[in-house]
Amino acid sequence: MPQHRSARSARLSLPRRAAFPAAAAAAACLTVWTATGFPSPSIGDSGAAPGADGLSRSASAALSSRVSEPDQVLTRRLAALPKPAKASVSVAVIDLKDGREADYGVGTGKPGAGGTYDTASIVKVDILAALLLRAQDEHRALTTAEKSHATKMIKVSDNASATALWRVIGKGDGLDAANRRLGLTGTTAGSGALWGLTQSTAADQIALLSSVFGNGDGSPLTAASRAYVRGLMGGIAAGQDWGVSAAGTVTGLKNGWLSRSATGLWDVNSIGRIEENGHSYLLAVLSRGSVSMKAGISLVEKAATTAVSASREWA
Repeated sequence: MPQHRSARSARLSLPRRAAFPAAAAAAACLTVWTATGFPSPSIGDSGAAPGADGLSRSASAALSSRVSEPDQVLTRRLAALPKPAKASVSVAVIDLKDGREADYGVGTGKPGAGGTYDTASIVKVDILAALLLRAQDEHRALTTAEKSHATKMIKVSDNASATALWRVIGKGDGLDAANRRLGLTGTTAGSGALWGLTQSTAADQIALLSSVFGNGDGSPLTAASRAYVRGLMGGIAAGQDWGVSAAGTVTGLKNGWLSRSATGLWDVNSIGRIEENGHSYLLAVLSRGSVSMKAGISLVEKAATTAVSASREWA
């Protein structure tokens, strides 16, 4: 298991499906051959013919798929996704049904972009979580003004409301303090008033979503606070409901987009919770370097649907 996912310690503790004990050595061997890109050892001319381990080719392939490292599966699928020359994408996904999870382009040394990304407006979920933690610590409900700002900040991505709440939480220092409690280990708040230039990883965004959409174990947010965030993320305005929603039925969403003045290229991000084929997923897709917002949305949506499709190979 790659040792790159420190944020995973803050995620949901869900049971993982056990791999088949029978013919484990053979399955592992097949997995290694598949991962390295070499052709699998011949086990006969017929797909149903048994190999030395007594398994048919089709059964061996099924076993290999089941025990494959989810990161490896996701990497293989996303590495094949066409991307513009200057664009990069990072993805993290967790299947809430069994707790299996995978990252792509998250840490140094992994395929994909690596490193951190500008959050743009997805940081507004983080700002709201920090606001709710502050209110919890002060043993109070949100004020009428705070509720109004929170609603506009999340549902229509209002920047003025985000700036107002950024001040309430103590700007960058307040966000960093909240993130230590939320388990976001690779996120650094933007300086001054530049909340949109907060740096984060897809893995950290899954940690944040887990604090909101998980069962509450380990989350510093109360049940009422979690329900409040879920409610707002479940009501994103029409026209802003693209992104990870392309991968299934969305039950919580927040998108972010930002054109960088220095390059003219776009940061386009999407985080949320979706339902697909009887499974619930938390999904984060961060990207940069697209030539337009439209191109960035297309890249994010293709990455999201590819990630959810790849997760079917984990089962």
